[in-house]
Amino acid sequence: MNSKKKIARHDKRKASIRKKIQGTTERPRLSVFRSGKNIYAQVIDDVLGTTLVAASTIGKDYKAPEGEKADKKADAAKVGELIAMKCKAKGITTVVFDRNGFLYHGRVKALAEAARKGGLEF
Repeated sequence: MNSKKKIARHDKRKASIRKKIQGTTERPRLSVFRSGKNIYAQVIDDVLGTTLVAASTIGKDYKAPEGEKADKKADAAKVGELIAMKCKAKGITTVVFDRNGFLYHGRVKALAEAARKGGLEF
């Protein structure tokens, strides 16, 4: 029962956020999703309904450190840097940040700060 309530709260937060945020061609939406093991980020143009850039901890471009214990926060920061680098290559400098119903804390915050440090403005 508790998991159903938790999912319902998450969905309610997500809907509340998405009411206010929309990505345009000039300023696309940076959407973040985190699962138990991985984190995903994609830059979306909601007007055209297309994903412009995507990065995740399971993507081809992501290189995990070898021989070290997995640090999810550090992995999220690397994904943030990677998404910023890909956006720069496509000519995208400003985005709208969509935390997708997740609290701005921990891995989501680490990804956002790394993306800002990488050159994205939001």
